[in-house]
Amino acid sequence: MTAPPPSPLADLLRRRIADEGPLPLADWMALCLGHPQHGYYATRDPLGRAGDFVTAPEISQMFGEVLGLWAAAVWQQMGAPSSVRLVELGPGRGTMMADMLRAARVLPGFRAALRVHLVETSPVLAERQRESLGGAGVPVAWHRDLAEVPNDPAIIVANEFFDALPVHQAEKSRDGWHERRIGLDPDGGFVLTLGPADPKIAERVPEFWRIAPSGTVFEWRDEAPVAALAQRVARGGAALVIDYGHVDQGPGETLQAMRGHAFADPLAAPGEADLTAHVDFFALAATARAAGAAVHGPVGQASLLKDLGIEARAAALTAKNPERANEIDAALARLLDTTTKTGMGRLFKAIGLGDPALGPLPGLPAGLTTGPTETAP
Repeated sequence: MTAPPPSPLADLLRRRIADEGPLPLADWMALCLGHPQHGYYATRDPLGRAGDFVTAPEISQMFGEVLGLWAAAVWQQMGAPSSVRLVELGPGRGTMMADMLRAARVLPGFRAALRVHLVETSPVLAERQRESLGGAGVPVAWHRDLAEVPNDPAIIVANEFFDALPVHQAEKSRDGWHERRIGLDPDGGFVLTLGPADPKIAERVPEFWRIAPSGTVFEWRDEAPVAALAQRVARGGAALVIDYGHVDQGPGETLQAMRGHAFADPLAAPGEADLTAHVDFFALAATARAAGAAVHGPVGQASLLKDLGIEARAAALTAKNPERANEIDAALARLLDTTTKTGMGRLFKAIGLGDPALGPLPGLPAGLTTGPTETAP
């Protein structure tokens, strides 16, 4: 049982559950994060020490800089078009895009061709992005959905975007698979419940897990966002997705809440904590390939960043700023850490999607085509 918190979103959710019955977990997550008035992203800047979590671009400028060089190399593979859309999904404070654009100065033709598009639903973060990119020197436009970006050749980046998309969960019991939902206990607290056994839910579970024992949980996300991204770049361009997740497509629940840089109860404070779940890169690759895109990777974040030259960039920064040597070394170590299961270099994966005519993308090998085996970090 989770006691009902005194908040407008909690009251709204409680009324909806009372009227309509328990909400599917994905609907709960979508409302907690994206409600236009009371959702998590509508009401705050969640990043940094004063927020709830820190992303790679906030750790070091080197992350965005090497991704800017990645985008420049892809532009050259595309034939160096005179105009190209550089799109970021979920751009945070605009830090990564600012670093990418600074790195783009090394290739003046690329920078001159750029038209930047930021896909953002949070008004608070959009304002931070305007502050970060006010002097970018290139055209910048904001959108709430990728579909609003003009349909021209595009290079798209998404760092920690897909982990925040709503996740569905199903649980196995003796009579079949049940969708997990959020209901109310007698005191009005939010609790996890199960819907009725549903053959359609069972069809979502990979065949090799359908005979799993009772209590097994399986997660999945709707395919539409990945399919839309893949269809877009398959017609001309490429996308780089970096997120935390797994390549082995197996059972298990990964939904988590972060509040004040610590794990929290996902049901305890609707709209007050960040909710995420691991990205299933095997499913993402399969959806993208079915939509017509070539798939490259995934690889561990450490592998990608090393191949893109982040160690050389760290050495150059240190040479120019010797007083910051310890800071630069610490940031590099954090981004490349593969020594622990939760190290960013290992836990985070990178996958590329692109026009099949482009061929291999920088830093990424041929993609997943067979069983769920993970590429080494």
